Amino acid sequence: MGARTDTASGTSHPAPSPSPSPSRPRAWAELLRLPALFTVPGDALAGAAATGVRPGPRTLLAIGSSLCLYEAGMALNDWADRAEDARDRPHRPLPSGRVRPAAALAAACALTGAGLALAARAGRPALAVAAPLATTVWAYDLVLKRTPAGPAAMAAARGLDLLLGAAATGGGTRSALPSAALLGTHTLAVTTVSRRETQGGSPLVPLAALTTSAVLTRLITSSRPTASSRPAASSRPAASGQPGGTGQPGATGPAAVLRTALGAAYAATVARPYLHATLNPSPPLTQRAVGGGIRATIPLQAALAARSGARVTALVVAALAPIGRKYARKVSVT
Repeated sequence: MGARTDTASGTSHPAPSPSPSPSRPRAWAELLRLPALFTVPGDALAGAAATGVRPGPRTLLAIGSSLCLYEAGMALNDWADRAEDARDRPHRPLPSGRVRPAAALAAACALTGAGLALAARAGRPALAVAAPLATTVWAYDLVLKRTPAGPAAMAAARGLDLLLGAAATGGGTRSALPSAALLGTHTLAVTTVSRRETQGGSPLVPLAALTTSAVLTRLITSSRPTASSRPAASSRPAASGQPGGTGQPGATGPAAVLRTALGAAYAATVARPYLHATLNPSPPLTQRAVGGGIRATIPLQAALAARSGARVTALVVAALAPIGRKYARKVSVT
């Protein structure tokens, strides 16, 4: 969460003139990779769905916290990589001079503080998750990114982000652990592929990611819904797509159809780019595989919500995908 996956995406841009430049907002949009924000709310919403509790104001606070911490990681990532980017990606906002390194670091600090403050407003359980999440984001960007622990750290951050939604909504995280594990596994696969996207590499890495996605699709579409199978959920209001006590193994009906459709959408989003990178692990195709993995996060989150029995939440999350694609054509998410 909040980490860049390096993708060369254009030619160098000239440094800005001393006078205010109309490209300054775009430079910040590139630095923060704003279209990637559409992949964030689904974490908290999938976590909330796993609790079987109706999403409420605390869920919104968790989403706000997630957005801030995600963008803090984006800004910090470019600040930490500014020397490398000056060599390999001079068009990025910091090496091109369109954003000052000190401004990027200040933004990372401010956004981290805002994320923790919003989590505190959501309650102590939420803050108890947000604090290690923020620590993981900073540790990844500053220390772990280029170590063997890098992909695992990124997977942990995404899993914690889902647990943040569960803690804020239901006061606990236990029921959301299976969903967090599935989302973290997907993130682990994408991050592992991204480590070689500017140089290319072995076909075994995208092949492993493709296999992982197939396993995740199977688990999502065939598993028992986690929230609605819990007895306590049956006594709660069936609001926001959170029916109580209706999901059973092998059940059919609208919930099962939606879960299957969203699982298929997830598989379709990652399968083709991963397969192409497996057949030809060149930098351009590897970069496309990473982009496909990032975009697939949204249908995966929606499928996890549907798996928990939260049909309306699942549809809301799924609706973020076309919006994210639209804006990703203007600003790269990688």
